[in-house]
Amino acid sequence: MSLAAFLPLAALQTKPDEAALAGLMAVGCVFWIFLILLAVAFPIFCFWRIFTKAGFNGAMALIWLVPVIGPVVVLCILAFGTWPGGQRS
Repeated sequence: MSLAAFLPLAALQTKPDEAALAGLMAVGCVFWIFLILLAVAFPIFCFWRIFTKAGFNGAMALIWLVPVIGPVVVLCILAFGTWPGGQRS
């Protein structure tokens, strides 16, 4: 018996299949783009709800998209601002 009978077909290939690698890379890119969009959209959704319940315009949550300083500004508005929603009795 030869060595080929004991090895899988993939181990016998000397060079990787370019089409398979391209497909794997495409799936990986789509996966990472989806994760990045989810990581950006989730805090905006959460802060939109918080701003709406506090009595502010929900679109103020889009300040979160400003790099570096945006999240700090959003948190400062919520922490130190006077909420128009007021107190509920």
